[in-house]
Amino acid sequence: MPRPSGSAPPHRHTAGPLRTREELASLRPDLLDGYDAALPGARASILARLLGALDREPLPGLLSRRPGEATFAAAPTRVTVRYPADAARPFARVASGLTATVVGGAQIADPRELVRLLWGDVPLAGEIDNSVANLALARAHQPAQGLPGPGDPDALGLIEQLVTDGHPLHPCCRTRGGMTVADVLAYAPEHSPVIRLRRLRVPRDRWYGQAPPILFAHPWQADRLVAKHPWLVPDGETDPVRPLMSLRTVAPLDGGPHIKTAVDVQMTSAVRTVSPAAVHNGPVLSRLLRRLTADQPIEILAEIAAGAVIVDGEPQRHLAHVLREAPQLKPGELAVPLAAVPLLTVQDPYEWMGLLAEVFFAPITRVLARGVALEAHGQNALVVLEDGRPTRMLYRDLGGVRVSAARLRAIGIDPPRLHGDLPSDDPAELRTKLAAAAFGTVAAELIAAFGADDDRLWGIIARAVRATGTEDVPHLLKDPLPVKATTAMRLATDPLDDRWALLPNPMADHA
Repeated sequence: MPRPSGSAPPHRHTAGPLRTREELASLRPDLLDGYDAALPGARASILARLLGALDREPLPGLLSRRPGEATFAAAPTRVTVRYPADAARPFARVASGLTATVVGGAQIADPRELVRLLWGDVPLAGEIDNSVANLALARAHQPAQGLPGPGDPDALGLIEQLVTDGHPLHPCCRTRGGMTVADVLAYAPEHSPVIRLRRLRVPRDRWYGQAPPILFAHPWQADRLVAKHPWLVPDGETDPVRPLMSLRTVAPLDGGPHIKTAVDVQMTSAVRTVSPAAVHNGPVLSRLLRRLTADQPIEILAEIAAGAVIVDGEPQRHLAHVLREAPQLKPGELAVPLAAVPLLTVQDPYEWMGLLAEVFFAPITRVLARGVALEAHGQNALVVLEDGRPTRMLYRDLGGVRVSAARLRAIGIDPPRLHGDLPSDDPAELRTKLAAAAFGTVAAELIAAFGADDDRLWGIIARAVRATGTEDVPHLLKDPLPVKATTAMRLATDPLDDRWALLPNPMADHA
């Protein structure tokens, strides 16, 4: 069968486990023992994510599957892979030594080998190899500290840097395509760095956007930009900032506005740049969402300014930045991204989920009915805690939302002019965008982490959603639950096109 193209060839600096270890020997010999100890578990964790894709995603060459088994048309013949069904469940926790078995062949513990067996020497194989290495490196570098308390302006950054494992379903959860091992240690948030952005002055006739013509450039990116565009004039550095979970977004230690930079590094599914559409849309969407959420316990962290450098008449996505408001917290409050909630100690998961349902799942369902489907996944949505209890939400990063002009007009709001793929009046697309992030990922991960009665917890969420009484409720509670098909996307000709796996909806019995 023809091999899927995947994406651009792997960057030459991308290192697998062996090369990472070789470079650690000179860079950080103190991490070698921890890295060696973490590598088998990291390999098993990435393999489990890949087995999850075999179990549920629309993958190239798939002929048939049943629990714990999938058959592919892989040249020169068919290949059947068997694996522990429990290890392929979303958010499965697996031990070192996990293997898949090729019928008539050997056991496979290395996820890179499984990719090559099924699809050949595609870029995904190298990406997964890099993900294994960086996940082991992240686990080897876990700081011996607990969560910071309320009142520290640096608390959010410290919390985000404690999330070691990255995307909970993506086998490329720790890919850093284009970075050396030294770069990963210097800039990846799981290694607790504090850095300074570079300020580059831009000629006014080469600037696009509302921000002053000063480009905030990530230090990894800055030298490359100046070498290519000598008319970018260095203008010093920012105060110290802490990289957040996304690596290219940073928070000042004093609690000032966050800055999303462009970094030409592939992380999970994409190279993390800032599109001209995002430069235009951010402030516009911020105003719209503030209006739609004014009566809800959700505060929008507005994108207050953005800009991009113009080259050959066009604003460039690798020469851009966005400024975003930082959380404003009251005394005693602590903001925690939902992806970091598994790090918390939750005494009563049923009470906690009930509070979260009232401040998160129900409000985002109401906002959907009003016209915007939020991509409320664990990195974009932050829960504000008082004494460990959810009291309200913060939402950030507006680029993945979908906006329905028809729904906005129905409530008397003129739709804003947006660039890119954000506008959609397709109810199914709107619901999928919301459900995949909030229910298929956030809710499912929290319920798996709590280790309590799954059905009872899903019932708590379903009741809060049902109480909103919106037109989307029957679909959100009964339709199959979408989960982004991340491996299928990496193997696709266009890896940025959304693809979905559909799972049984655990809220259906509570509809």
